[in-house]
Amino acid sequence: MDWLYAHDYDLARQVLQRGIGVMYLIAFCSTAAQFRVLLGEHGLLPVPHLLHGYSRGPSLFRLRYSDRLLLVVATAGIILAASVVLGLPQLGPPWVPMLVFLALYGLYLSIVNVGQTFYAFGWESLILEAGFLAAFLGSNQVPPPTPILVLFAWLVFRLEFGAGMIKMRGDVVWRDLTALYYHHETQPMPNPVSRFAHHLPKPVHKLEVLGNHFAQLIVPWLLFFPQPIKSAAAAVIILTQLWLVTTGNFAWLNWITIVLAFCGVSDTVAHWLLPAIPLGWGAPTEAPIWWLVLVWAVTLLMVVLSYWPARNLLRHRQLMNASFNPWHLVNAYGAFGSITRPRYEVIVEGTTEENPDDGWREYEFKGKPGNVMRMPRQYAPYHLRLDWLMWFLPLRGGPERWFLVFLTRLLEADAPTLRMLRLDPFDGDPPRWVRARLFIYRYSTRAEKRETGAWWVRDEITEFVPPLSLRAS
Repeated sequence: MDWLYAHDYDLARQVLQRGIGVMYLIAFCSTAAQFRVLLGEHGLLPVPHLLHGYSRGPSLFRLRYSDRLLLVVATAGIILAASVVLGLPQLGPPWVPMLVFLALYGLYLSIVNVGQTFYAFGWESLILEAGFLAAFLGSNQVPPPTPILVLFAWLVFRLEFGAGMIKMRGDVVWRDLTALYYHHETQPMPNPVSRFAHHLPKPVHKLEVLGNHFAQLIVPWLLFFPQPIKSAAAAVIILTQLWLVTTGNFAWLNWITIVLAFCGVSDTVAHWLLPAIPLGWGAPTEAPIWWLVLVWAVTLLMVVLSYWPARNLLRHRQLMNASFNPWHLVNAYGAFGSITRPRYEVIVEGTTEENPDDGWREYEFKGKPGNVMRMPRQYAPYHLRLDWLMWFLPLRGGPERWFLVFLTRLLEADAPTLRMLRLDPFDGDPPRWVRARLFIYRYSTRAEKRETGAWWVRDEITEFVPPLSLRAS
C-alpha cells in the first residue's frame, strides 16, 4: 500500500494548499470590492434579473440574492482562505482542511454561477477545480495521497497542453512564430514591462514563441515521468509563467499555474536545489482507511469526468476554457488561441456643456490604456473585471447591454460606479452628456517616447456610442 502515499511530496502539498488559499483570498477580495457594482441589486447586470428562470448551476443565490448576502459569502471566503494560508486547518485531522476547501469551492462556485460575463474567464473554473482537488490533499497528520497529486498533474497537463494545442489550431501566427510581434501590444491589460517586451528584436519574439510551444506542447508530458524529470518539467513551467507575469496582467492565471506546477516538485529535488528546505517534514507514514477510500472515490469521479476534456483535446474544433458540467470540475483550458493584430480601445468621455460638441473630458480606468502619457500599471494577480470587459467590448461588434447601463451610471454620477475608475473628470458631479469613441492604439517607438514621453500613440476610428443624456436637450 506504500505506493498510495507520496512521502517525498510534503513541500508540494504545502505549496499547493497555501498557494491555492492565496488565490482564493484574492478572488474573494476582488468579489467583495467589485461584485455589487457589476452584478449586485443595482449593478450593470443585476443578479436578481438573472434568477428568473435560473438554470446555470448550483449557487447559494439560486433562491434569493441580496448585496448583504453576497458580502457575507465573500467575507466568509476571505476568512477561510486566510486560515488556509496560515496553515491552521492543516494542523488538524484530514477532514478539517477538506471541509474548509470544500466550503471555499462551494462559496466561490455560487458566485461564478451567477457572475455572467464578468466571471466568464478560464481562471474562474481553474480556481474551482484546484480548490476541489486541494480538499483531498489531507492534513499534516496524513501523508500526501499519490492519486490526488496525479490529478493535479493531469490538471496542469490540460491547462498547458490545451493552451498549446488551441494556439496551433487557432491562428497562423502561432505556427509561423510571429504571434509575439503583436501580443505584447494587444494583450488585454499590459503592464510596465509590456512595451519593452514588444520592442525586443523580432528574432527574440520568434524564440519566445518557440519556447512557449516547448513549454506547452512537450513539457507537460514529462510531469508523468519519474524524478528528477518531473521536477525539471515543473521548473520549466514555473519559469515560463514567471516571464508571463513579468510582461502582462492576466489576473491570477499565471500565479495559480505556478502553484499547481509544484505538484511535480519532490522534496529530494527541492532540498538538492535549496538545502534549507528540509527532507523530513514529520508527516505520518500511513493514513486511516476511511481517508483512503474517500481519496479513491474522488479519484474515480475525476477520472470519469475526464472523458469530456480528454475528447476535447483531440478535436479539431477544440473548445477553450469550457466547463462540461455546472460544478466546473475537470474543465478544458486554453488562452489566446487567436491573436488580435491592431489594439482597439473604447474611450469614454463626458461633458457638462449644453451642446454635445464641446467640452469633452475623458474618464480613466485603473488598468486599461487610456491617457497616452500614463504608464501601464501592474495589477495581477488582482482581477480588474470592468477593465477586462472593456478590452473585449470592441471585439464583439458593438456596445453590450452592460456597457449601456455603465454609461447611464456615469450620467447619474453613481458613486460606487465612479469608484471603479481611476479618474472621474467631474469630481462626482453628473455630466450632461456621455459618449464613447473607438481608437486604435500602438506603443510609441523609442524615438517617440524620448521626444514626447508618451507610452502610446492613438488614432480615432469611429464613434462607438453617440452622445447620450438623461435630460431633455
